[in-house]
Amino acid sequence: MLSTGRLLTLTGPGGVGKTRLALRLAETVRDRFRDGVEVVELAALETGDLLEPTVAATLGLRDAGPDTATVLVDYLSSRRMLLVLDNCEHVHEVCARLVDRLLRAAPRLRILVTSRRTLGVYGEQVLAVPTLPVPEPGHGLRETARHDAVRLFVERAARILPGFSLHAGNKACVARLARRLEGIPLAIELAAARLRTSSLEDLARELDERLDVLAADAPAVLPRHRTLRATMDWSFGLCSAGERRLWSRLSMFPGGVDLHTAESVCAGDGIDDMEVLDLLAGLVDKSVVAGELREGGLRYRMLESLRAYGNERLPSPDRRLLRARYVRHYRDLAERHRLDRLVPDQLERYRLLHGELPNVRAALDACMGEPALAPLGLGTASAMWCYWLLAGSLTEGRYWLERGLRVVPDDTGARGHALWAYGLLALRQGDVAAAAPRLGECHVLACQAGNERILPRALMAEGVAAFSTGDRGHGLELLRESLELHRAMDDVDGVLYSLYFGAAYGSSEDPRQAAEFAEELLDLCERHHALVSRAYAQMSLGVARWNLGDCSRAEALVTAAIEFAGEIGDKWCLTQCLEVLAWVACVHGDHERSAELLGAAHVMWRAVGAAPERLSYHAGWHENCAEQTRRALGGRAFAEAFRAGERLGLDRAVAYATGRR
Repeated sequence: MLSTGRLLTLTGPGGVGKTRLALRLAETVRDRFRDGVEVVELAALETGDLLEPTVAATLGLRDAGPDTATVLVDYLSSRRMLLVLDNCEHVHEVCARLVDRLLRAAPRLRILVTSRRTLGVYGEQVLAVPTLPVPEPGHGLRETARHDAVRLFVERAARILPGFSLHAGNKACVARLARRLEGIPLAIELAAARLRTSSLEDLARELDERLDVLAADAPAVLPRHRTLRATMDWSFGLCSAGERRLWSRLSMFPGGVDLHTAESVCAGDGIDDMEVLDLLAGLVDKSVVAGELREGGLRYRMLESLRAYGNERLPSPDRRLLRARYVRHYRDLAERHRLDRLVPDQLERYRLLHGELPNVRAALDACMGEPALAPLGLGTASAMWCYWLLAGSLTEGRYWLERGLRVVPDDTGARGHALWAYGLLALRQGDVAAAAPRLGECHVLACQAGNERILPRALMAEGVAAFSTGDRGHGLELLRESLELHRAMDDVDGVLYSLYFGAAYGSSEDPRQAAEFAEELLDLCERHHALVSRAYAQMSLGVARWNLGDCSRAEALVTAAIEFAGEIGDKWCLTQCLEVLAWVACVHGDHERSAELLGAAHVMWRAVGAAPERLSYHAGWHENCAEQTRRALGGRAFAEAFRAGERLGLDRAVAYATGRR
């Protein structure tokens, strides 16, 4: 089906195996797609407003606010790629609109969707994922063993009871179980997990009795939905009281949870701190929770169907109490792992926040609908501003900050921090009109008693705004003032960002002072072993040295920055570095390389939703490089080299730029 159409939707009830089938299919056909396969997981998405930024982030692109869909279209328009959108039912309408637009604009793109409902997009093929085949009564051993539902049960049972196998003595019982569970994979796995505490015969009898009772009480829904629901009800009932409480409380974590967080948020009110580990082990034994070993340690996750079920079983008093605890936990986590700090573990902080993002989103969404918690949500969104910037999730950052600012109207310091953070994110997207009123309000707040520490941040953002409107002299003056205030307050983190913006933007206005700023910034980063910030220091110093005519130093600095940026996938830094290396190649007379690097950078500029012409410290040199290279090669040869650069892709572009093969 995927080979004969460009959109295939796998539908079916929860637990039927849509995601597993999609992932297996994607892996099977991966070699047929020149530009690869990308899987976008949407189950943890709290709102359809964030669909396009989420897809962009998965593809390694930076979003561009309202134009994020355009960035996606531009990026995918020439690519032969398979895009997998997993669990779309809760963002059905926005997903349908995006899929329709992408398919119309990208003729070689194919899309695979998993959802409990179809999208209704023109050209959509639909495959209702069937349950696993089950044997009829009276089948012989060999014929029974061939049915997938039986094979799955036996495989899972053997993990629990080593040596378990299908034989003439248990064939009828296993076949009855498979039929009773209607071949639903999740239901079969939940049932098999009970073999830790029940014999096969007792399991079959309990399941018969339980499903008969629950089916009689169940609402009039599709039989397979009823069967899975009844199986989960049965599994829930077989858990201890503590396990049931923990199951429902863990449902609050769409991104999974580690032991420390589970103890911090879920303990209390019926669960002792020391019980959590044992209760988790019990839920793992029952196949309700899966433990995953990651770089940061063991993490516990639930399948989406089980998480949704647990959320339904969470009592309202528990929900209110846990919501406040959950929100505070993630506010504290965002604050402790801020990326705008000059610390040696910047990269580890970035990875942690990236892994916890679904849970942070859930905390933010919970805050914004409850006035008492809204200030905590605004504080969380503000603490995440540098993450939004580095991850390229500017639209998402602005979305949460805007929601928080609407519901936290008081003239507080928390509001002041959110205002300048919003302004910086908007300016990065070129949205001066949205940034200006927020920065104006921020400045007024910053001048009030008690908010003195906000003022240098406000001036820093206003300086970037001045550069964005062409007033470079005033912009540099504001950035200098911001830097001096940060120095006077002994705010080393504020000094870090004032130096960066002064070096980057100031390089076209006063390159000598910009180089001084960047040298100080680089020294600061190296002394504090701040690796992420160091790459930006190298890039900004490279641009400043270029403006001073020091081509060899500029090339060495930018090459060092591009290696690190490529390693962590930081496309904003990477894009600017490719641009500068194109200028270097042009000066050296290697015009074919220059054209290829311009082509590689062009793809990145489009992907990040920006353009060199819109950055004051890139605009003039970009135009000069493109003009000289085109004149040296001739229009046709320039176009061919440029297109070759466009086709490189991220990894090959980094290798080509740094001289690796």
